[in-house]
Amino acid sequence: MYARSTTVQGDPETLDEAIAFVGKKEFPAITGIPGCLGLSMLADRHTGRVIVSSAWADEASLTISAEMVRPMQDRLMQMLRADDALIQPWAIAVLHREHRSGEGARAQVTWARVAPDHVDALLDAYRTSMLPRLQELPGFCSLSLVVDRKQGRTVSVTSFESRDASERTRKQARSMREEFARAVGARVVDVAEMDVVVAHLHVPETV
Repeated sequence: MYARSTTVQGDPETLDEAIAFVGKKEFPAITGIPGCLGLSMLADRHTGRVIVSSAWADEASLTISAEMVRPMQDRLMQMLRADDALIQPWAIAVLHREHRSGEGARAQVTWARVAPDHVDALLDAYRTSMLPRLQELPGFCSLSLVVDRKQGRTVSVTSFESRDASERTRKQARSMREEFARAVGARVVDVAEMDVVVAHLHVPETV
């Protein structure tokens, strides 16, 4: 399974309109494309950064849909008053859902880099050691990890049932990330906490 993320740095004042657009217009349009497995959206209401991710059953549907979703990406940028967007394809490597994210859910997002020839080792370690520990955190909802094997890039999204749950686990989760990165030879590039504002991914479990 594959994913495409669209990251836009926009105007915080325009977020509500953009969220409504993605949930009511973009979601029905994209999920009507063959091979689409749903859509999610994360938003930082303070900085205006949003990440819209669509999931796809295979690489062919990911590729074929690229031009079909371009007008929606352009419209999102216009709404957010942004000049450009970072559009990235990914392979979905790990997905576990304890229960679905409800209203008020919060996500911890971690971007990391690892040597391309170490990706498989990182994934094995993530499934066996990191995932079980994250599941034990209070308020845990779900976890996803996507990878770009050629570039050695990874993004993990751990969602919690509320902002309070995310804040209460922040220090522990940071310690776990740093410990895991050292163990597998990865480098954490960025970390963010964002609201889960659209959660309509229907990707099957991978663990």
